[in-house]
Amino acid sequence: MTKHSKRERERRAEESERVRQIEAAWIGSLPPAVAKAFTTSVEAARARGPEPRRPDMAPGTLPRPPRPGHEPKIKEREPARGRRDR
Repeated sequence: MTKHSKRERERRAEESERVRQIEAAWIGSLPPAVAKAFTTSVEAARARGPEPRRPDMAPGTLPRPPRPGHEPKIKEREPARGRRDR
């Protein structure tokens, strides 16, 4: 866990409070119907959660399954070597 100085924590708290104020002012400037539609879409997006992580592949590369008979071997968990029981 990273520790931050007291000043850094205060600065972050001030920034987040200022962002909340700006967001509230922006939502207040929208027409009520648009603001309601926006808040419902934000709630729906937050309920969905994050997208699953994509495989680490070069752009434009199609994921290809292994050929039949060439599936990767399943590794069984072995005890670590070189450690002594205490």
